Amino acid sequence: MYVDSHCHLDFPDLAADIPAVLEAMAAARVTHALCIGVNLPDWPRVHALATTYPNLYATVGVHPDGQDTTEPTVGLLVELAARPKVVAIGETGLDYYRLEGDLRWQRERFRTHIRAARLAGKPLVIHTRAAAQDTLRLMRDEGAGVAGGVMHCFTETWEVAEAAMEQGFYISFSGIVTFKNAAALKDVAKRVPLDRMLVETDSPYLAPVPHRGKSNQPAWVKHVAEEIAQLRAIPFEEVARRTTENFFRLFRHAHPA
Repeated sequence: MYVDSHCHLDFPDLAADIPAVLEAMAAARVTHALCIGVNLPDWPRVHALATTYPNLYATVGVHPDGQDTTEPTVGLLVELAARPKVVAIGETGLDYYRLEGDLRWQRERFRTHIRAARLAGKPLVIHTRAAAQDTLRLMRDEGAGVAGGVMHCFTETWEVAEAAMEQGFYISFSGIVTFKNAAALKDVAKRVPLDRMLVETDSPYLAPVPHRGKSNQPAWVKHVAEEIAQLRAIPFEEVARRTTENFFRLFRHAHPA
């Protein structure tokens, strides 16, 4: 069985027909999925999915891309993280790819999430793009390793993966690892220990081969696991089993049953 460790089922492409999404998951043996919060105004929709369906879980956080949105506080994140079916804090992190200028606000927001995760005793879901060194630095400065977590949709170098794992973080691969032009990432996927690895879709984005260009869905996380198995020359059932075990080890407030 598989678990999709990162998806956005509240986004319009998927929210329009959740029963069909869940049916496709079941057919593909994807047993659970983690629905990711990206801002506070829309978070009730994310939480409602998790509380409505037994095999869905939620996170709470504000994405680093969201400049003009409700700013989180440590207290509010801790409060929301204590609600039923909320298993992590994020998506948080740093993204210097889309935004320019003085991004101190983004770094302060990231610090807020790390501090909340430590207080809440729940892991972090971290997004980093064009900001790896600052991301790792703030993680060290704020003691993110105390909370633990995952570097989601990983696209960085092996050295960045090593530095994150040294802080106790897991590395999650998305459909990008199936792309033909992702040779460097494929090499990282060969090297990350199986006991530090997760798989995800980041639905509705980044559909894996053979569905590239389509709206992604959690059922297709199996293609990510199959690609990693092929790269490592091991049975795909082993990747499925190990990444599922890792998911429930990291997100300890989630339960397999």
